[in-house]
Amino acid sequence: MATAAVGLGNTGWIGNQAAARDAAGVRRLDPESSIVARCLSGDETAWEQFVRTHTRQVYALCYRFTGSGTEAQDLTQEVFLRVFRTLKTFRSSEGSLNTWLARLTRNLLIDHYRRTRQDRATDSIEDRLPVIEEHGPVTRPDQVLAGREASAVLQAALEKLSPDLREAVILRDLQEMEYREIAQVLDIPEGTVKSRINRGRAELGRLLRNRKLAV
Repeated sequence: MATAAVGLGNTGWIGNQAAARDAAGVRRLDPESSIVARCLSGDETAWEQFVRTHTRQVYALCYRFTGSGTEAQDLTQEVFLRVFRTLKTFRSSEGSLNTWLARLTRNLLIDHYRRTRQDRATDSIEDRLPVIEEHGPVTRPDQVLAGREASAVLQAALEKLSPDLREAVILRDLQEMEYREIAQVLDIPEGTVKSRINRGRAELGRLLRNRKLAV
């Protein structure tokens, strides 16, 4: 009987040690992997923290793409619902959490655009983009304008860009992502990213100059 009691006690001690090791393993994870692990384990506090941390980023991307506060709010909610269902697919070895989230948001925005494109007829790049002449470096749109009124003008100009140019400019100049990260989000070569950004900036510059707001 005594031996059995000791054995049971040892089993409990071993279980506690294993739990402690598991907890320590979570603590040793990098911050992004740690918050993901906590969310996946059902930690509501971690999920609330995740949403608070990333809501501004997601909303800004949705708003810049749609130009509508109401749509951006609805799409932001959709993004986090999708995150909740797919967070288990995040792998820190494949890129940062911000890059993963931007890719997910972008895919949802493209789905949204396709669902509503009959109401948002957008011409092809070839039809919309004028021949770009070489006039030296193109001014970044976010450096041209400032203030609430100017931001509204910039938003209106962004909406005139074709989706592929718009998203490239938004991710680079407004979300301040690296070319490598944008290439991961859009799943295109880095050279194509740079080309779209340059073309998008050039088109934005033309639109803003037409309104006499560019320098």
